[in-house]
Amino acid sequence: MRSAKTIFIKQANDMFKNVGTLVQFTLFPAIALIMTLLIAVPSEDISNNMFVTMKAAMFAGMGLVTVVASIIAEDRESKSLRLLVMAGVRPQEYLLGIGGFILLAGSVTAIIFGLIGDFTTMELVKFLAVLITGTAASIIVGAIVGMLAKNQQAATSVGMPIAMVLGFTPMVANFSEPVERFAMVLYTQQINVVVNDFYGNFGRAMAVITANIAALVILFAVAYKKKGLRG
Repeated sequence: MRSAKTIFIKQANDMFKNVGTLVQFTLFPAIALIMTLLIAVPSEDISNNMFVTMKAAMFAGMGLVTVVASIIAEDRESKSLRLLVMAGVRPQEYLLGIGGFILLAGSVTAIIFGLIGDFTTMELVKFLAVLITGTAASIIVGAIVGMLAKNQQAATSVGMPIAMVLGFTPMVANFSEPVERFAMVLYTQQINVVVNDFYGNFGRAMAVITANIAALVILFAVAYKKKGLRG
C-alpha cells in the first residue's frame, strides 16, 4: 500500500497545480446553486432539490470520466506508468492511488451538493451513498479509457462520448421503455433512480452500482496488464 500512498500524494500535488481539473469539481455544484436560487426557490412548481439532484447525477455519472482518462493517459504518454509498472506497482495500487484522491475530491463535491439541497437526514445519507459510489464507478470507467487510449488527446476524445452516453441514457430512459430496460443495468441509471425517489428500492440500486464497480475493476486490471508498459 506504500505505492498507492505515494501515487495518491503525487496525484494530489498534480491536481492542485491544474486549474482545469479543479474546475470540474466546482462547476456542477456552482451551476446547481445558481439555478436553485434563481429558478427553483422563487417558483412554487419546482422542487428546491430539482437542480441539485440533476447536476449531482450528471457529476457522478459523467463529470469525472474524461478527467481520470486524461490523467492516466498523460501518465502513459510521459512514461511515468512504465516506470511504475517496472517498479512492481500492481493494478490495484495504481488505481487506488489515482482514484483514491479523485474519489476524495468527488466526495467533498457530493457533500457540497448535499449542503445546497434541502434533504432530510435519511435522504442525505442515501444521496451521499449513491453519489459517492457512482463517482467511484465513473473514476474506473475513466481509468479504463485512459489505459487503452493511445495518448492524452485520444483519451479525451474517446472519454467524452462515453461520458455523454452514461450521463444522458437515464434521461432518454424516461421517455423510452426499451432504453429504460437496458439502462437499469447501468450505474448511472441507478444514481438517477435514487436521487429522484429516495423512498424507492435503494438496496437494489446500490447492488447494481456495486456490481458495475466490480466488473469495471476487472476490466481495468486486464487493461493495465495489457497496456501498462506501452507509452
